[in-house]
Amino acid sequence: MNFNMKEAIEVLERTPQTLAYFLSGLSEGWLQSNEGEGTWSVTEVVEHLIEADKNNWIPRIEFILREGESKPFPEFDRYSHLNQKVEESTIEQRLLEFKQIRTQNITKLKSVVDPQQHLECTGSHPAFGVVKVRELLSTWVVHDLTHISQIVRVMAERYRADVGPWTQYLGILKKNT
Repeated sequence: MNFNMKEAIEVLERTPQTLAYFLSGLSEGWLQSNEGEGTWSVTEVVEHLIEADKNNWIPRIEFILREGESKPFPEFDRYSHLNQKVEESTIEQRLLEFKQIRTQNITKLKSVVDPQQHLECTGSHPAFGVVKVRELLSTWVVHDLTHISQIVRVMAERYRADVGPWTQYLGILKKNT
């Protein structure tokens, strides 16, 4: 196993600042583009990350530590951010909200999870059955990396037709053909 809580936190702490540096100040064309019908824009990915930080990671960890496997923890609706009325805000405001909730979550994580004691604690996932705190934390890190990758892929897709014959040399565009 490769999981190390200190290393996991290194990535989790960096995601908001990475996205802020990469996305702040970009035009709406970059932020609202997507990969076609039924896919998410860059802005929607950021909104999903905010929603997950509010209602998924820490609440589930706390639930596992409190309830164990006695009952499944509540389901997380991965698409709920698409159905919410989001008041008009800039990407910078959304990224600030993400940074604030993530900072709170990292602080909470450090206070509730003792790596020597809690990583192998188990809970009941509504679809997967028995899962460990370590697995949930690992998933949180990979979830961040997945959505960073998704953002870059969505942005590259915007210029698919514009790169002409160079598509054959751009691996990020080959994956979507």
